[in-house]
Amino acid sequence: MSTETSYADRVAESADERSEMFDLLSRHDHEQVVFTYDPSSGYRGIIAIHNTALGPALGGTRFWSYDSDYDALIDVLRLSRGMTYKAAVAGLNLGGGKAVIIGDNRTAQREMIMRAHGRAVESLGGRYYTAEDVGTSVADMDYIHMETEHVVGMAGKSGDPSPVTAYGTYRGIKACSLKKFGTDDLAGRSVVIQGAGHVGYFLAEDLRGEGATVFVADIDPDRVQRCVDELGCEAIGVDEVYDVDADVFAPCALGAILNDDTIPKLKVQIVAGAANNQLAKSRHAAMLAEREILYAPDYVINAGGLINVYSELAGWSLERSKRKAGEIYSTLLAIFELADAEGITSADAADEVAMRRVHAVTQLHRTYV
Repeated sequence: MSTETSYADRVAESADERSEMFDLLSRHDHEQVVFTYDPSSGYRGIIAIHNTALGPALGGTRFWSYDSDYDALIDVLRLSRGMTYKAAVAGLNLGGGKAVIIGDNRTAQREMIMRAHGRAVESLGGRYYTAEDVGTSVADMDYIHMETEHVVGMAGKSGDPSPVTAYGTYRGIKACSLKKFGTDDLAGRSVVIQGAGHVGYFLAEDLRGEGATVFVADIDPDRVQRCVDELGCEAIGVDEVYDVDADVFAPCALGAILNDDTIPKLKVQIVAGAANNQLAKSRHAAMLAEREILYAPDYVINAGGLINVYSELAGWSLERSKRKAGEIYSTLLAIFELADAEGITSADAADEVAMRRVHAVTQLHRTYV
């Protein structure tokens, strides 16, 4: 009897989990979510396509060891929706998608995992293009390319998007400075960078080149030391980033770092960085506004990476990609103007700009066969 009861309980629990999962999918309004598995390589992945009104979905593949499959699903849903908004605001003919591979990204058995993922991407028939993201590399994209043409960011093409992402973020910080201080001159300004990976390093380089004081923190001390030795940055501990008295806080690591605990600690006037999903909850944008901290919506200011990989599809040069990323400056100023005019947060204003473009394109009538 106890075995039968246990089995019945497991069936009921499984049904509850499925119901919760489909409710989650409906709330995020995605077009398609695919769960993929390859037992021979140990590959476990999720591909989420949020919206393809503007074009095929494009978004990177994140390789991460999640606490649960449910956490992985939430992450891929949020990230893919953000890609829709990012492409729309950036003026690109792309939809939003994202993929996650569940597992330890330190594994040396990468080829078969990436090739299995490539086959999953190929099965979508061009509705989704993938690229590099957290936990994956340009070399991984080459493995994926063995199985599908629907991949960008490979060696010898657009390559590492970090320099363009950093440049767009730098231009965004200048726009924030103009809005907050009345000048976009960053000489003498102070910036705290959380995360000294590729994007964080190149952002520090751009900022130091204009004469800004840059504080850098990272869980990897070697990354911090590189910024200190090569760029003249000042090292701070990972637990100090929210307590430094500076002009700008630039999150360039993982998301959800702006929350109930961290926002009250901030001693800055601007938050503008390259990390995705910086707000733990949507209400945290209002929390920043209440403290009169200007927030650059993450998917707007970090769109340089998407612009860089889009250049492969559009045939753009690196120079053109950087010029397009530089337009983040004027895009942010327009978003701040809309937020002021409508009395809403900059995050809500960015969403409004994005969905206006998606809606406008969906209303167009085809005039050809």
